[in-house]
Formats: sequence, C-alpha cells, structure tokens
Amino acid sequence: NLDNVSVTFPLGNLVAVTGVSGSGKSTLINDILYNVLANKLNGARHVPGRHKTVTGLEHLDKVVHVDQGPIGRTPRSNPATYTGVFDHVRKLFATTTEAKIRGYQPGRFSFNVKGGRCDACSGDGTIKIEMNFLPDVYVPCEVCAGARYNRETLEVHYKGRTIAEVLDMPISEANEFFEAIPAISRHLKTLMDVGLGYIRLGQSAPTLSGGEAQRVKLATELQRRATGRTLYVLDEPTTGLHFDDTRKLLDVLQRLVDTGNTVIVIEHNLDVIKCADWLIDLGPEGGSGGGLLIAEGSPEHVATVTDSHTGVFLRPLLGLEPTIRT
Repeated sequence: NLDNVSVTFPLGNLVAVTGVSGSGKSTLINDILYNVLANKLNGARHVPGRHKTVTGLEHLDKVVHVDQGPIGRTPRSNPATYTGVFDHVRKLFATTTEAKIRGYQPGRFSFNVKGGRCDACSGDGTIKIEMNFLPDVYVPCEVCAGARYNRETLEVHYKGRTIAEVLDMPISEANEFFEAIPAISRHLKTLMDVGLGYIRLGQSAPTLSGGEAQRVKLATELQRRATGRTLYVLDEPTTGLHFDDTRKLLDVLQRLVDTGNTVIVIEHNLDVIKCADWLIDLGPEGGSGGGLLIAEGSPEHVATVTDSHTGVFLRPLLGLEPTIRT
C-alpha cells in the first residue's frame, strides 16, 4: 500500500521505521529493501516488491535479517553449536592426555556423529515420543541420562570436567572456566555481553525464548570481524521482551552501530524509537489510509510534526511541543 514513497536510510546509524499497523512498514523494509539487498549482496533469489530503484548499495557488503525465530528446531541445536564455540571446546578436549592415549580426535566429542555419542538417543540426550494429536514430548534418555555421550567419551576430563558437564554449565560459569583459552572466552564474552550468562552452554534450542534466540544470533554477529559495511534488519525485535531485556538489546544494537554498521528496526516500542538516530514515520493510518511518508529525521524532529501519531507519543518523552504541520 506504499504510495510513491522516497525514503533515505543514513548509513552507520540506528534507523527506526515507525507507524500504525498496516501503514506499510513491513512492505518497505522486508518486501522491498531487504529482498533487493539480499539479492545484490548475498546472492539470494528473492522477488522484491514493486519499486523504482535502490541506490547506495556500493557502500554495503552484506545484509543480515535477525528475527526471533529459533536457532534450531531439534534438541541438538544449542548456543554452543550455533555460535561456533563448541568446535573449539571439542578441539581442546582432544588435546588432553587421556584423549591422546585413546587416539580420540575432535569428532569423538561431537554428539552429531557416531563414535562418541550415545547410540540410544543419537546424541540428543532425549527421546522423542510422538503424540498423535498433541505436540511431541521429549523425555531424558535412560541410557545416558541426558548426557548425550557414551561412557568411554565421558571418561575424558579437562580440568576435572567431562564434555557433558561443560555443556551443562551456565555461560557465566563456562566463561570463568575457559578464561585462559582466548578462542573460547572470546565467544563466551559476547554471549555474556548480550545478557545470556544465565542460560546453559548446551541448552537445547526449543527451550530458548524468542528474545533469547535473537540475542544468540546477535552475539554471533558481534563475534565476526567488523567491516563496518553490514546492514542489519530487525522486525519488531522487542516483542515479548521485558524492559531490562529491551535495554540489553539496545546496548547490542548500539555496539553494532558503533563499529560502523547500519541497523534498521521496524518498531512500536517508544524506548527503542526515542534512542534511534533517525526515524522514518509512515502513515497516517493503516491499509488504504496509509503508505505515505509522514516524517523522517531525528526523534526530536518527528516529535514536532503534528500529523505524526508517533510524534504525539514522543513529545512527552522528549519534552517537546508540536510546531510543524505536514
């Protein structure tokens, strides 16, 4: 429902796209902008919405869509495997004296391949019971008691801990445990920075909330070598988040911006909107009554636009009076 809209996204900033439901935010960002960038920069084959042109692509090298979707749909997926830190943990266990005597390679400590994993549950740690008309139920494996590994693998220790005990550690404890191993502590520190020190390193993906999964994805992005040329797209990232979780999310987004990247969020949360560097307000209403650019600029500017529904609620937060009529 966009009506001949021309919009500017300043790079290197936190940009919030606002407006009432149905005003065209998702059409502009998800259907047009993201699909065009994914095709050009990532080699994707999406079909973007109708548009004339998108310029400035030469200043970017990658686009990333970060949502609240799960990091995996089976118990095998967990923060350790998703972030890549588990590869370093397996290599570390393979260097122990006991592992060398037995001829164990890093693959022995993977629960995704035969050899070191529990054969009864195939390394899941749980057995899935299919319910015909209800969601599947997972119960702990009776053979390994949820440890994922067979007895021989669990006889190898690093600093008195087995690989299963390491996966069962809270990330905050694991961060201290591996403090002397830079390759591992670097990954764990970013997970701590996004406020996930309380979840377990091997906690299965289905048990993570949408906000937790989102922060695992952002922590993974923070670990990558910053080029300052990446654009991140988030669609209502604060949905279902507590105020403190929202604050932690904002801190992470600001870190991405501080390294030169661009973050675009579709958002209704005023705590996020007021912290943005640039606002794009669509409206004035939803459906056929929307699709127009009402205002763009700093939050302070948008708050002074009398036709902006977003501005009405921003004014008390920023202590401003309406002065501009579009």
